[in-house]
Amino acid sequence: MALKRTNVYADDSDLALIKEAAARLGVSEAEIIREGLHRIALAHRVWEEPFLSDEETFDLGGPVTRDDVRTAVTEGYEARERRNGGHAA
Repeated sequence: MALKRTNVYADDSDLALIKEAAARLGVSEAEIIREGLHRIALAHRVWEEPFLSDEETFDLGGPVTRDDVRTAVTEGYEARERRNGGHAA
């Protein structure tokens, strides 16, 4: 992936959070900023075609219970903690 240089204006408080996160995770501030830009770009992407048509359905396998949600959130949090070496990202 080719990188291009650009200038971005940011609040001092946001820059402080970026600096703290970079130090905690052992990565550069630029890496934190690039990841943030990538996530925002993906979040605002518009697809040419819908994921599902109006005629299609998406079966999740039945009703989702409170325990199912609790388990999924707990497992996701624990996986993130393992990836980040015990540091929240």
